Amino acid sequence: MLILRGGRVANPEVGAERVADVAVAGGRVVAIGTDLPADGAQVVEVAGLVVGPGFVDLHSHVHSIAGQRLQALDGVTAALDLEAGLFPVARAYAVASDEGRPLHYGFSASWAGARALAHLGTSADADIDRTLAVLGDPGWQRTSTAPERAAWLDTLESEIADGAVGIGVLLGYAPRSDPEEFLAVARLAQRTGTATFTHVRELIEADPATPIDGSLEIARAAAETGAAMHHCHVNSTSRRHVDRVLGLLEDARAAGSRVSVEAYPYGAGSTAIGAFFLAPERLDAWGLVPSDLTIVATGERVGDAARLAELRASDPGQVCLVAFLDEDRPEDAATLRRSLAFPDAIVASDAMAVLWPDGSQESREWPLPPGGQTHPRTAGTFARSLRRMVVETGAWSWPEAFRRCSYLPARVLDGFVPAMSTKGRLEVGADADLVVIDPARVTDQATYLDPVRPSRGIVHLLVDGTFVVRDSQLLPDAFPGRPIRGVVGG
Repeated sequence: MLILRGGRVANPEVGAERVADVAVAGGRVVAIGTDLPADGAQVVEVAGLVVGPGFVDLHSHVHSIAGQRLQALDGVTAALDLEAGLFPVARAYAVASDEGRPLHYGFSASWAGARALAHLGTSADADIDRTLAVLGDPGWQRTSTAPERAAWLDTLESEIADGAVGIGVLLGYAPRSDPEEFLAVARLAQRTGTATFTHVRELIEADPATPIDGSLEIARAAAETGAAMHHCHVNSTSRRHVDRVLGLLEDARAAGSRVSVEAYPYGAGSTAIGAFFLAPERLDAWGLVPSDLTIVATGERVGDAARLAELRASDPGQVCLVAFLDEDRPEDAATLRRSLAFPDAIVASDAMAVLWPDGSQESREWPLPPGGQTHPRTAGTFARSLRRMVVETGAWSWPEAFRRCSYLPARVLDGFVPAMSTKGRLEVGADADLVVIDPARVTDQATYLDPVRPSRGIVHLLVDGTFVVRDSQLLPDAFPGRPIRGVVGG
């Protein structure tokens, strides 16, 4: 048995905090109280530190030990790729299991992967790089024929049966496709008792020719089908129109639709350079210019439209940063804060792989080898959110912070992911996925120029009752992560 002694224990479900001991055994929380008897237990003093359920990241494209270690030092205990997913999902789970993971992991059924198979005969082999590479191919972006739609819907249903955690829909990368296709996905999610996790298509302000406003489409599909629908990274898809979008989603929820939303605290996104919305002729609709794009692997800032076209043609899957808001501009910083402050908005990272100059994306070395590049959100999303929303502004209490980072994301998956019923909570019987935070020190350290600097202030992190971070140090031999799978029909 392990006892975390005398910490500030946050219970996000009831919004309460008290000084107490937390006892852990067999991967579960077995007791919470004051002066719990040691009886030979290992005792770790955590007085003055905040103890809560580990963060559940619904949107992490980190499929590596290296990336998960950065997320562990950001307080994450479960890193799930639900926006893009991996295809085929059975192979994704097998690879992660064979390699070992410090954190729990899970994957949605990939709409993009299923569609690419139906349209192009392309299988991604559970490889996110192959998924990124195909995103710029017009062959999968177009509206499906009736046989193609039937084929990819059948594939998605098979993936759900294989344990996929809902359906990941990269609709923003095929934004001219028939909206009826998205309704078909929503109907599948409703029938199978799962949920959709969607990168929405363009907003009407950015693309007046869009078949339907991307955020309105989420609300409409949820209302028409009754499906549970999650709106990914509302900050990056809405940009300076986020107030309208959040109002629309608030109305949808008030009307009874099952719509959830996530945000991250950065003014730059990251995606494949070949994405539809990064075409030179599309940038103006986003209020962007080519120099707002930076190639992650090389640090190259795109010089002009001709260079952008060249990069998209030569390697459409290479990852770039996209500066859509200026974080140093007070108005844009306030926009980001409003995204996070929106009632029940969930913190999710959209974490990306770490890329090294030799093209590799994995390393078992710790500390990580020099030269790694990624988006700073991989290492810093949660600590940055805590710093800005709890420490600096007081917009969230500590229990509210854990509700946004742990409890609410776990509840999005209730009903079709049995493993989540005991996650995101801190109570007797809950899983011992716990984070212990120094409230005086917690902050992100990753920057756009130095993006792999781990966050500070995560003192301890337990995954399934096993220390992954202890005394602020990552333990490189810890691989307690387990698969998190969905179940058809709940």
